[in-house]
Amino acid sequence: MATDIKDTAHAVEAAAVMRLFPARPRLLALGEPTHGEDALLDLRNELFRQLVEQEGYRTIAIESDCMMGLVVDDYVTSGTGTLDDVMEHGISHGWGTSAANRELVRWMRAYNVRADNDGRPASERLRFAGFDGPLEITHAASPRQALTALHGYLSARVDADLLPCTADTLDRLLGTDDRWTNPAAMMDPSQSTGQSAEAGQLRLFADDLVALLDQQTPHLLVTTSRDDWDRARLYGRTATGLLRYHHWMADTSPARMTGLVGVRDQMMAHNLLAVAERGPALVHAQNAHLQRAKSSMRMGGMPVEWWSAGALVSARLGEEYAFVATALGTIRHQGVDTPPPDTLEGRLYALPEDRCVIDTPRLATALGDTRPAPRISPWFGYAPLDPAHLADSDGIVFVKDVPQS
Repeated sequence: MATDIKDTAHAVEAAAVMRLFPARPRLLALGEPTHGEDALLDLRNELFRQLVEQEGYRTIAIESDCMMGLVVDDYVTSGTGTLDDVMEHGISHGWGTSAANRELVRWMRAYNVRADNDGRPASERLRFAGFDGPLEITHAASPRQALTALHGYLSARVDADLLPCTADTLDRLLGTDDRWTNPAAMMDPSQSTGQSAEAGQLRLFADDLVALLDQQTPHLLVTTSRDDWDRARLYGRTATGLLRYHHWMADTSPARMTGLVGVRDQMMAHNLLAVAERGPALVHAQNAHLQRAKSSMRMGGMPVEWWSAGALVSARLGEEYAFVATALGTIRHQGVDTPPPDTLEGRLYALPEDRCVIDTPRLATALGDTRPAPRISPWFGYAPLDPAHLADSDGIVFVKDVPQS
């Protein structure tokens, strides 16, 4: 079968990726099927560097806390802080310790100061964005940071009579942060404060603050910088998203987990759409967050389905959103051995290249009516591509063997 599909494979380089699309997409998303492998992140870095230098992409967004990402953006654009501090405080999920993520941030800062001693013009500068919510597997953040930042931005710029509440009122309703971050709430809804009377009042105030921000846009864009206004919008999205997420954490219905994962990807989608407003951007996250098809998994033995961030963004942007999935042959140090030959990864594994870009429409044509068998991973941390969703991606980056980092 490899001889039938070899013409769909090309070298992993920016030019080959761009040939997959009729025109340069505004958001170009590269997925990964597993987390924590620096070999894959090194490949991402190499490809993203080429796309920045050759295709004019100016923002790199990764699956990391959107609020923490502001620390990284300040560093790469203006040199604020040190690289060590930025990696510790600017990237979530423990991924700041990754050597490949560190190299990405270092290179982005170097790119911005490379032109001359004064750095590149603002319009040519690289920007960084985390597009995940302030969420971890074990808990969600308190909405305090986002809510108080939004309130502070507005209180300094609009008539106090227009504000729905005072800072002291927000502080009283928020209470202590450990009320919100209690890890027991992830498994026990009764431990969550997300449906308390205080949380309900905070949701109303957050909605009113976001509405006020929107109503005052003409005034705010005259009296403040576009970047400050954009950040205020981020605060608003994050505050309302977190309060919605905490509401679902307190839910006791069978829809609880679907609600939680759905809100998370909705937060991701809203952040990506905001990133797209400022120009061409590159995106990196797990395949399931970026695919156009409905995402699914089993949690507690029950199936959970939801629309991913990629599906939501694609519905809004159409051809201006592109998704290139990544598939793997082996991760032997995790027990993922040579794929069976009748699976999609098995057929790609038979190609001579160690890594390649696959044109998925041409691959689908080459495969004909014979659908590859699903691959079952022996390790929970790797999610093989679903052959039923082959047409869901614009292309595939295939890596034959992932060495131990």
